[in-house]
Amino acid sequence: MKRVRCPKCDNFITFDETQYQPGQSLVFQCPECGKQFGIRIGVSKLRQTQKEENNATQPEEPSDLGHLTVIENVFHFKQELPLRMGDNTIGRYQKGNPINTPIETVDPSVDLLHCILNVGRDKHGHLRYVLRDANSNTGTFVDNVEIPPRERRIITDGALFTIGATSIILHTADSHE
Repeated sequence: MKRVRCPKCDNFITFDETQYQPGQSLVFQCPECGKQFGIRIGVSKLRQTQKEENNATQPEEPSDLGHLTVIENVFHFKQELPLRMGDNTIGRYQKGNPINTPIETVDPSVDLLHCILNVGRDKHGHLRYVLRDANSNTGTFVDNVEIPPRERRIITDGALFTIGATSIILHTADSHE
């Protein structure tokens, strides 16, 4: 069962997605406010566009540095983003946006460049993950506490951070997933 949210009153409407084919369009009428709206079942058009763009600019290489699990809270859309050594610039995907860790989202509260997760090594050679806000409009929150401007926060495996209405979970290289 899937849930969609009415864009007018935020009421949830539940439906059985197994009854429909990928690519099929559905129209709903909210029982609370009467608003009619449509959705499309299946893969995002942005996903294919982003994959084509990434393949044209750089080859895919496996990451042993961990990954981020992105959960867009409003639409329950989950993404896995591999991490790379150095700065992982995180923000909303838009063609031509120079960030290297784009999130496919329609969440307007996620900036084009929202935050930066730096993957580096400490003095003992262990991987270290440092998060900072990139002067975003809505802020970056770790465990519901906002990271102040110019502050850097070390985060560990399983850390939950939020940008806009989107939650992100860090899975480090040594996590058992």
